[in-house]
Amino acid sequence: MILLLLAALCLISVPVSGGRLARLAELQLRCLWAAPLALAVQVLIITIAPGGNHTLHAATHIATYALGGLFLWANRRLPGAHLISAGAIANALAIIANAGVMPASATAQRLAGLTAGSGFHNSAHLTHPILTWLGDIIPVPGPWPLGNVLSIGDCLIITGTLVLLHRTCRHPIPRQAVTSEP
Repeated sequence: MILLLLAALCLISVPVSGGRLARLAELQLRCLWAAPLALAVQVLIITIAPGGNHTLHAATHIATYALGGLFLWANRRLPGAHLISAGAIANALAIIANAGVMPASATAQRLAGLTAGSGFHNSAHLTHPILTWLGDIIPVPGPWPLGNVLSIGDCLIITGTLVLLHRTCRHPIPRQAVTSEP
């Protein structure tokens, strides 16, 4: 939920800074189906149906990153895409190295007010995590559903999203405004 709130704040920052969100309609995105499908599958395995076979859920979680990677590769020339991709790669590396689960700091989870429940968790405290520094180590305290933990990858993704929005939505400088002195 915190990532959705941060994305909403990125969107709100565009008109506040004088940009026009309508310019997003001018983006020509490739493989547009891949990103929403990846997100929908993640919501399915994490929120709607977290029970069931852990191995299947973990493999599906990794597959959603492959779908997201396809979308990012197809749109790599967009402003901010390199930052978003770096964040997604950092997250994917941590998740793949830990068999489909993002390693989370127990301290960060406690500070964020998170408690472990049953079923599949895309982010969890692990006994022997690999690449912990790429995991969910940044606590975001708050009442449910805002309390959460973030990774360095998440921060890069949000920063890349901000770059994408502001570079795409800013007002172009009119050519007539550029004058040269004789």
